[in-house]
Amino acid sequence: MTILSPETIVSKESNTDIYKKTCPPVVCFGDSDWWYHNRGHMDMQLMRRFAQFTKVLYVNSIVVRKFNLQEGMMFFRRFVRKMRSIFKGLKPSGIENLMIYSPFTMPVHHIPLVRRFNHDILNYQILYQMRRLGFSNPLVWVTCPAAAPVAVNLARTKLVYQRSDCYEQLPGVDSAQVEKYDKLLKKHADLVIYVNKEFMAREINDCKKALFLDHGVDYEFFAGALENSYIPPEMQQIPHPILGFYGNIDEHTTDISLVEKVACLLKDFSIVLVGNSSLNLSSLASRRNVYLLGQKPYDQIPHYAKCFDVCFMPWQQNEWIQACNPIKLKEYLALGKPIVSTPFKELGSYDGLVMVAPDAASFADAVIKTFRQNCPELISQRQRRVSDSTWDVKAQRVMRALWQAE
Repeated sequence: MTILSPETIVSKESNTDIYKKTCPPVVCFGDSDWWYHNRGHMDMQLMRRFAQFTKVLYVNSIVVRKFNLQEGMMFFRRFVRKMRSIFKGLKPSGIENLMIYSPFTMPVHHIPLVRRFNHDILNYQILYQMRRLGFSNPLVWVTCPAAAPVAVNLARTKLVYQRSDCYEQLPGVDSAQVEKYDKLLKKHADLVIYVNKEFMAREINDCKKALFLDHGVDYEFFAGALENSYIPPEMQQIPHPILGFYGNIDEHTTDISLVEKVACLLKDFSIVLVGNSSLNLSSLASRRNVYLLGQKPYDQIPHYAKCFDVCFMPWQQNEWIQACNPIKLKEYLALGKPIVSTPFKELGSYDGLVMVAPDAASFADAVIKTFRQNCPELISQRQRRVSDSTWDVKAQRVMRALWQAE
């Protein structure tokens, strides 16, 4: 196997002119829905950059989870949202050269007799859209493992597998089948991208070529929000100090019990959560100092987050989190904000910039401490740490890794 680090692929040429001439079109099987999810995810960010010099087809997330009617209204909302996305068909993203397509697939990965039919349906849809767009031998990029059977059989120039999450740990999936998809992708991929060093070390021998590429950040987008006087009306009504979080609030990621305990201990703080939730938050919402603002458009996120006095990441302690490297960490730093987080592996690269606390009492203490210690020097230090970690830089490193001499 070949192991690549960023240092081995940043060298002689600093521009992307060579890729404008040589890069084929790109078909990306994403793990999110362009129309309904936060567009800060790595695959979406990189596809925006690739679209600057080639045509890109972003395939919205393939249904992986089993039907679960016990989710009640959350199941219904997901179903309606997916149907709306599918009926959009092939549509421009609003970004030149970047098209979006939502294929019809069924959550039957756990049913052998139907699974093959499901793959055939997806394959037909992708080939049809490729013909419509005039794509030939594309670069195939896979983030959602369920695309594996189709992706590995497409006529292509190269195959990239973005292993940024431990998908087999996602609640509601057939873990054994997802592991098979994962192994298939690692076997055929010309490059496997990891955002977590320990995760990569565990799997490196399964890959032909692997690259550690931690997430980038829309630095100017977030840091620039500080220069803008606009404050969302909702935030104008919330008293300071504010302990804030934005992002999806799900069972496998967010420790709501911890948030409740911290809210109880920090009665003088307003606890603000911005994002869609698949959990019942009625108990949390009943607290006087808690504000649940729901999901906001990506272009509004920096304006909400710039109002936070302290940012926090109340993660669960599980395999999913230990294999991750949250994008919002660098976004918080780009805003220069103090950060308190529960522990996870990749925080070791941010010593002195993030306070780590494993339980509610130490978490509340850390919030108070980092809030009191905050100063312009620390704000600048945080921003400097991520100012050169832009998505443009990350895209260039990926291209070099793909087309450098073997």
